[in-house]
Amino acid sequence: MVCLHTMRNRKPVGLLLLLALGLTLPLPAFAAKKKKAEPAPVPQAAQRKFPFDPTKLVWPSPPNIARIRWLDYFAGTKIDYTTAAQEKPKASWMDRLAGGQSQAEKFNPKTFPFQLIGPNGIAIDSKGQVYVADQRVGAVFIFNTETHDTQLIRNGVEAHFGWINGLAIDDDDRLFVSDGKMHRVVIFKPTHEVDNVITEGLVDPVGLAIDTTNRLLYVVDTQQDQVIVYDADTFKLLRRIGTGGKNHFLTTPGDFGAPEGVAVDVDGNVYVADTLNNRVEIFDADGNFISELGKHGDGPGYLARPKGVAVDSDGHIWIADQMQDRLQVFNREGQLLTYIGMGHGELPGQFKSLVGVAIDKNNRVFTSEQEPGRVQMFRYITDAEAATEKARRDAELEKAAEKRRKASTTAPPQTPAPVTPQKDTTPPKTPNQ
Repeated sequence: MVCLHTMRNRKPVGLLLLLALGLTLPLPAFAAKKKKAEPAPVPQAAQRKFPFDPTKLVWPSPPNIARIRWLDYFAGTKIDYTTAAQEKPKASWMDRLAGGQSQAEKFNPKTFPFQLIGPNGIAIDSKGQVYVADQRVGAVFIFNTETHDTQLIRNGVEAHFGWINGLAIDDDDRLFVSDGKMHRVVIFKPTHEVDNVITEGLVDPVGLAIDTTNRLLYVVDTQQDQVIVYDADTFKLLRRIGTGGKNHFLTTPGDFGAPEGVAVDVDGNVYVADTLNNRVEIFDADGNFISELGKHGDGPGYLARPKGVAVDSDGHIWIADQMQDRLQVFNREGQLLTYIGMGHGELPGQFKSLVGVAIDKNNRVFTSEQEPGRVQMFRYITDAEAATEKARRDAELEKAAEKRRKASTTAPPQTPAPVTPQKDTTPPKTPNQ
């Protein structure tokens, strides 16, 4: 009995020993290896996709000859999702103990992907790079239009800004930035280092424009209802355009009500967006009033709070209308030529809070809008290019008409088919009939 009882107790003990031994030994060589977990797909940094090809957008629409073509848009620095999704930075034991962030998790202003929030003024340098003043970010964005690479002139890093509004770049690639909160215009070297500052006579500088031929700098001061003219090299105050101190109530020609945008054409004429008076006023290079265009209304050809103004190489006047979210093109007589924007929206060719417009030497048109926080790029098709396209179409039509004429004259004359006389089937009359 003792022997049987002992053997009966050894059996469960043996099973337990085998189980423990199996847990300590490695798996057999023929066992299937566990596959490594596949990393989750990571979204790539890319431009926004649209349900149509926006590069096909032209104004006016076919079959008219296109005068404006949509090209691209810019919204900020590229966002790279791969690093954050694939590599989570490890915190040191001191960071974990203190409950803080690791060094890699801490904010780095040099690599942080800033996005446009309140873009306003626009300027283009000699290399074709686009500069955009963002009021809310407090920085000047610099976009490479080919690669979308972005640099920044940042508040507290390269410069000190309060509330930046307008931009202008001269033929030496010096950058002029108007700062309404700090009542000044800051001038940067091409290396983006501060070179000089203009404060004389300024209260709320907004729009900027440079006459590179006559070496004049135009600064729109919204609070003073004036355009202040400086020497573009010595920064000496030369004169003022408009009557100041009337609290935006003046409507007489040559005066302003809270003006904002300004532009200069190749002849030195000055165009000022007179915002509260819903018009654009034109002056010569000496500051003498020439004419005005635009009248208050809410449809194409009318203006409602124009903010930005630019002049193309053919002398057409482009006006950015904030209230209507419409970019309109006029001639000097005030006749509407074409426009972009039908209703408020975020699709290509639509606008939300449109405020700025600028045109470069390559006939590229840039617009800034504050609610989506973006800059759109268009291509202006010049009068000469449109005339060439019209001549090409006319030649094609004439060629097609000539082909039809030749086909009609060389075809053999068609002879009529011979007429077979029909037999008279009427029965002859009898004497009784």
